[in-house]
Amino acid sequence: MDFWPEFLASSWGKEFVAGGFGGVAGIVTGYPLDTLRVRQQRHSTSGSAFTILRGVVATDGPLALYRGMAAPLASVTFQNAMVFQIYAVLSRTFDSSVPATDPPSYKGVALGGVGTGAIQSLLLTPVELVKIRLQLQSTTNNEKSQLANCHRGPVSVAKRIFQTEGLRGTYRGLTITMLRDAPAHGVYFWTYERMREQLHPGCRKSGQENFKTMLIAGGLAGVASWICCYPLDVIKTRLQAQSQSSSPKYTGIVDCFRKSVREEGYHVLWRGLGTAVARAFLVNGAIFTAYETAVRCLSNNNNNHHESIQTDNEIYKE
Repeated sequence: MDFWPEFLASSWGKEFVAGGFGGVAGIVTGYPLDTLRVRQQRHSTSGSAFTILRGVVATDGPLALYRGMAAPLASVTFQNAMVFQIYAVLSRTFDSSVPATDPPSYKGVALGGVGTGAIQSLLLTPVELVKIRLQLQSTTNNEKSQLANCHRGPVSVAKRIFQTEGLRGTYRGLTITMLRDAPAHGVYFWTYERMREQLHPGCRKSGQENFKTMLIAGGLAGVASWICCYPLDVIKTRLQAQSQSSSPKYTGIVDCFRKSVREEGYHVLWRGLGTAVARAFLVNGAIFTAYETAVRCLSNNNNNHHESIQTDNEIYKE
């Protein structure tokens, strides 16, 4: 028995491969904007996104905008496959009164998204930690010698964190990541399902929406989810950016919130929102378009494969 044909014929196999396509499309599309967002959140005197962009390109070159991309890119296939698969199960579980032939209710969609966000935080936290450490590093003359020793790539950073801070340090920011991702994913999936139905009535059941619907619904879902959780994301970035070995400035979520607001005002909780929203629309439009397209292609190929098998069997019987 061949593994890949059987794997792709299963629902889980389609979700896995399609989730991988969606995740890769999202990361490649929005990673430079994500780097600018993280830098805006971390430094109080960083300036606008355009100012940071010019500074990064002038100091480190354009490739610095993609620094740390290998960490999320390496895990994105499994992560997105897990997210879409868990969501598919939980959206049905939380509202089992809906027939299997009908799409999940909006209640099931929202609650399934909340559960999915909480579960995926277990995988996402170490990846986000490594990504943020790499995005915030600078190659100025004063830091080149230090970075050459411990910040050569995601594997080097991960090893350094584990050696100096242990397993607990690897999961630094888990609580705030879960607090951010659980409600954000509920809003995310609910907005997507709601908007695709508004833009293309009946498509939730028929699955026949066009690319424009996928792009707009996915983009708006990303924007809505980021707006609702953005202050928590700022706190998460600041907590994960600090190293335990260098006298951390913040002792926890509440302490980080109080000190950030006291020193920089409440507007600090929304610093970089414009960059995040622009990135969210592009990334999530790409994710859902790539995901839905991959699912359709895999389903069509699977149907053609089965039709071919049936034809061969009929010929053999004759």
